[in-house]
Amino acid sequence: MQQGKIVIISGLSGSGKSTAIKALENIGFFCVDNLPVALLPKFLELRIGSDSDISKLSVVMDIREKDFISTYSDILDRLRKQGYRFEILFLDASEEILLRRYSQTRMHHPLARGKSLPEAIQKERAQLRGLKRIADKVIDTSHFNVHELKAVIMGHALKVVHTGHVEVHVLSFGFKYGIPYEADLVIDVRFLPNPYFVPELKGLDGTSPDVQTFVKKWDGTQVFLNKYLDLLDYLIPLYEKEGKSYLTVAVGCTGGRHRSIVIADEIFQHLRKRIERITLVHRDIELT
Repeated sequence: MQQGKIVIISGLSGSGKSTAIKALENIGFFCVDNLPVALLPKFLELRIGSDSDISKLSVVMDIREKDFISTYSDILDRLRKQGYRFEILFLDASEEILLRRYSQTRMHHPLARGKSLPEAIQKERAQLRGLKRIADKVIDTSHFNVHELKAVIMGHALKVVHTGHVEVHVLSFGFKYGIPYEADLVIDVRFLPNPYFVPELKGLDGTSPDVQTFVKKWDGTQVFLNKYLDLLDYLIPLYEKEGKSYLTVAVGCTGGRHRSIVIADEIFQHLRKRIERITLVHRDIELT
């Protein structure tokens, strides 16, 4: 049977499943949210058939469907016996964080009918305990912001579909929001002239042509880029030789909105010419 990669996302309500599926969509997965588990076998038959051009598929299934808890185990077992290979990605978070997220977003918990929010969270955690136990990967999202969670999901997914060559994730960030925990290489570009202190550039970000021109016009910027890109060209084949499947290159400035974005984009544009799997994420571009 011909099939691509299948990722089933589940977990606690409020743990970041919508963010996860958007991250997978960004790297080429065909994504479906809230698919009834009973429809999964037919859906896979239609989408992963011999005539399908879909090589990567992700579905979100959880307790929003009333029959999910009572049926998922039998259906997943049957699919495995039929030869389907899939990964179950389970997202978790602490009760304190879930309560905070519900308070901030005013979401309605699917099990909250006639129950307090803490009771609903505890009931859901108990119902999903079996699924969490058989999951291939459990990610605790308690201490991730949206951008960090996207980066973690993308990084994990790229490892899962590894093709034998190193896959590079270029990430811009602001030091004021913390160094990305998944970073393999971190470069600090706070030594470059800062557009933040130029009144007409302060309100823009590093995707603006005016900001890009300002950052790249300095001799020091060009010298740095030449040396750092040469270093990456030297290191990446060595990482490949050692069997490293995934490399995160993180570029940081103070707030993650100007210099780091420009330099990360330059790195991305340089590496994409010879690296098949490469992504670019500006983690803190929307923060102030």
